[in-house]
Amino acid sequence: EEWHLWAVELRSEVEASRLRGCVRGGAVAGCGGEEGREDDCDVDDEDNGGADEAVEAQQLLDKTNIFIFDCDGVIWRGDSVIPGVPETLDFLRARGKRLFFVTNNSTKSRAQYAKKFESLGLSAEPEEIFSSSFAAAAYLEQTKFKDTGKKVYVIGEVGIEDELKLVDVPFIGGHADAGRKPNMTKGGKLEHDHDVGAVVVGFDRHINYYKIQYAQLCINENEGCEFIATNCDAVTHLTDAQEWAGNGAMVGAIKGCTGREPTVVGKPSPLMIDYIIEKYHVTRDEVCMVGDRLDTDVLFGKNNGLSSMLVLSGVTTEDKLLSPENKIVPDCYADSIAEQETRTHTSTEHLSGVRPSFSFFILYQHNPEVNATSAQM
Repeated sequence: EEWHLWAVELRSEVEASRLRGCVRGGAVAGCGGEEGREDDCDVDDEDNGGADEAVEAQQLLDKTNIFIFDCDGVIWRGDSVIPGVPETLDFLRARGKRLFFVTNNSTKSRAQYAKKFESLGLSAEPEEIFSSSFAAAAYLEQTKFKDTGKKVYVIGEVGIEDELKLVDVPFIGGHADAGRKPNMTKGGKLEHDHDVGAVVVGFDRHINYYKIQYAQLCINENEGCEFIATNCDAVTHLTDAQEWAGNGAMVGAIKGCTGREPTVVGKPSPLMIDYIIEKYHVTRDEVCMVGDRLDTDVLFGKNNGLSSMLVLSGVTTEDKLLSPENKIVPDCYADSIAEQETRTHTSTEHLSGVRPSFSFFILYQHNPEVNATSAQM
């Protein structure tokens, strides 16, 4: 029977810090000694390393009961599933692991994301999905915004609007203000609603000057008006062809004209993990955050007491991760959550010759009986 090894190459935080001092290229592959000394670099310890790596990988899998995955750059790029991801998720579910999907993308509601999962052949229930649009609505609900009798001005798309409707928070703006232009002729002004008590800024492909001006009037002139950002991501994956300016561009415009810092409800804010911990009665050391961004996903994990795994299938490159300027170090990192090529525990050299500290192998077989056996391991 042919076993397909879906290898996720992981590296410990200690190894990552050591690798910063390694001489890259040539025969140097992973460093165990002083910075820059080739004779201290470990390239040939496969005899003893293989068993230790397997034990470490098994320990990681055993201690983690909840995996939280970012979506863009981890599960998919644009509208394309990253190869091997469906099998990896199925394997983890078969092992009894609970999966959640946490995304800073606010353009869709949880129900819309569930449909996207389905359209891509992925299994996910709406309650397993936490979008930053949901986080914005949950924050307003937790702070009892509705009791103020105020309304929300939305810069963003339908995802925010749908989630606000679910918690009965009144709002204006959003898609209704797409294409609108303020009167900027002599003596012209933009009238705004003085009952707006919060401005929520999410990713908006129809951002315009009207929306920016309306938001700044509400924040600057309405007493107590709160400035809420779904996230501050610099770039996003609208397509799988290139990176696109993210919600950080929209938030930055409002910060620039108001001088105010927003309340951020998406990653790395603790709002979503606090909800999961409370609802599902788990401890933080049982949870691993998997994402492609250092400043949101990994920081989200580290700030909230979770294990963290960075994947290189999205925004962050290995060079950026291992650069001396980077101060955010995950517990481990990998090419992706599912390698396409078949590997064994002795073939672990990749990524510019750097030898990973251990390998986490996900055994997958198309034979249902064999797959069921692997799920019991």
